[in-house]
Amino acid sequence: MNPGYYIGCDKKELDTPALWVDLEIMERNIAQMAGFIQAAGVGWRPHTKGIKIPAIAHKLIAAGALGVTCAKLGEAEVMAAAGVGDILIASQVVGQTKVMRLASLCHHADVMAAVDSYENACQLAEAARQVGVTLRVLIEIDTGMHRCGVPADGRALKLAQQIAELPGLRLSGVMGWEGHTVDIADPAEKRQAVHQAVEALVAVAQTLSVAGLPAPIVSCGGSGSYRITATIPGVTEVQAGGAILGDVTYAEWGAQTEPGLFILSTVISRPAPERAVVDAGRKAMNGEVSMPVATGLPGGRLLRLNAEHGILELEQPEIGLKVGDKLDFVAGYGDNTVFLHEYLYGVRKGKVEVAWEVLGRGRFD
Repeated sequence: MNPGYYIGCDKKELDTPALWVDLEIMERNIAQMAGFIQAAGVGWRPHTKGIKIPAIAHKLIAAGALGVTCAKLGEAEVMAAAGVGDILIASQVVGQTKVMRLASLCHHADVMAAVDSYENACQLAEAARQVGVTLRVLIEIDTGMHRCGVPADGRALKLAQQIAELPGLRLSGVMGWEGHTVDIADPAEKRQAVHQAVEALVAVAQTLSVAGLPAPIVSCGGSGSYRITATIPGVTEVQAGGAILGDVTYAEWGAQTEPGLFILSTVISRPAPERAVVDAGRKAMNGEVSMPVATGLPGGRLLRLNAEHGILELEQPEIGLKVGDKLDFVAGYGDNTVFLHEYLYGVRKGKVEVAWEVLGRGRFD
């Protein structure tokens, strides 16, 4: 069915499983995050790896974001095609096919890419030369997550010096991701860990500047840490984005945004008084980081997710839940949920207002 059919309908009329966002909550979340970041005096480059929808990216830019961050080249191509003009690809783009796509994308948007090796930088420079563009690059620094990135020591300076000599590239600064800190439960311990990670990143940028190398951008900070990261001197922009939708995980990580992303489901079985089964399983909602939470169901707990089924444990067996009833679940982790769906429905005051195609789904190339 054409998703536009549902516009103007009551949210409960959506066929299930259906992904929807409360537009008023999302708008409040955007305003809250934008206001905090602007008050901290840094730029906002929200990550769209969990959002996937250019129309929402444009809302973020309208709220003051200077551009977006994408996880993959494919996502960046989707955003550029929709008119987003300033894009950071926060992962390495490697391989002849991909680097030529990246260089070509520079004709359609102002793109930056993360690099952490001289070999990759040379490949990017050659592609830029062939296409006739200049590609901005940020050196990714390992601030403690131990994924990608150059160690925050003399090796970063050496790579910066090598990049500065490559025609076709313009060294624009450094980036990092303090992802290993976001789920630290103790606030003081978390603050200390974030400061340690981000201050190491800032120190690298300062080292480059002292050496006469350009490092105007220091980019870091996700939704689980931005309220600390944005206040650290030397940071120029934060990448927090996913929390604008609101989910269980970001609430636990201290994003201070409201849960606004939901999965609507239908009860398809009541096989026992203490158990109910809905038609939304792992293919509709993800429980890997945090389990989705049922709303309006006192004592109802999502026990497990199978491929097509969500199994609820009911502490109150007498609750009047019957086959055919519809239940909402707050998304456990939006970054692992949005891409499961073809459409995200925007709902205002209980009515479907918009049906957004999730254009970035499947763009992990």
